[in-house]
Amino acid sequence: MKDTELVGVQKTLSPVLRAKALDNRLPDPILGDEYAERTMRRLDPDYDQRRFGTSQLGLSAVVRAKAHDDWARGFLADHPDAVVLHLGCGLDARVHRIDPPATVDWYDLDYPSVIELRQRFLPPREHYTLIGSSVTDLTWLERIPGGRPVLMIAEGLVPYLTEADLRRLLTSVVDAFPTGQIQFDTVPVWAWRTSKWDPTLRKYGTRFHCGFNDPASPADWHPRLEYVDEAPMNDSPVLMAKAPANVRRVYRLMNLLPGMKRSTRIVRFRF
Repeated sequence: MKDTELVGVQKTLSPVLRAKALDNRLPDPILGDEYAERTMRRLDPDYDQRRFGTSQLGLSAVVRAKAHDDWARGFLADHPDAVVLHLGCGLDARVHRIDPPATVDWYDLDYPSVIELRQRFLPPREHYTLIGSSVTDLTWLERIPGGRPVLMIAEGLVPYLTEADLRRLLTSVVDAFPTGQIQFDTVPVWAWRTSKWDPTLRKYGTRFHCGFNDPASPADWHPRLEYVDEAPMNDSPVLMAKAPANVRRVYRLMNLLPGMKRSTRIVRFRF
């Protein structure tokens, strides 16, 4: 099955899933996601047969996923009664990788067409709910139980939102829950403004709509929201330790270019 069933930004789930699938074929994987490999094969049976089909240059996206996983595990260890909002979930198997306890209610949200693929390719589990909706249609928040700690994860989503939509999303989540953690990745202003010329984004018919030179700045949008920290991505120690030698060389060279080392920022907030 080809990813032509998806449109626009939805198609970007395919290269990210491919990177996770290829990581699982390394002798010592970074993420080690068997679901990604099986799902990618069903989504596109020939994904590794084309030119550069087995290239590991996408491993920085795998590092990003691992950073989000590690933060999520830490939060759930401290808040076993939490609600998890995994927004723009794509075909990521995070709920299965983390395997939260039954006291956690987990919600995966994405466009209805993506949720349909999840239902076909990934197994169900208890205390796990799929929501087919645009992230920006905040009526979905009415379906989420309040009064509990919340973990909001938005991997590979925020740059595709407008700043106004992101502000509404973050402030609405903070207002809806007593305490929580919000983690997402974003890009600097230069990457947002030049995204219409980015060959990868043009291939998928999409572009970025917001970016921040100071990734802590969204904390100013709500008095309860506080910036915590940032995780490395393109210069991550785990990337440099586990990527094949040729891939490590590419990233070392890329990181010498101004702005490229932090061309994506993985950031965490709390309230």
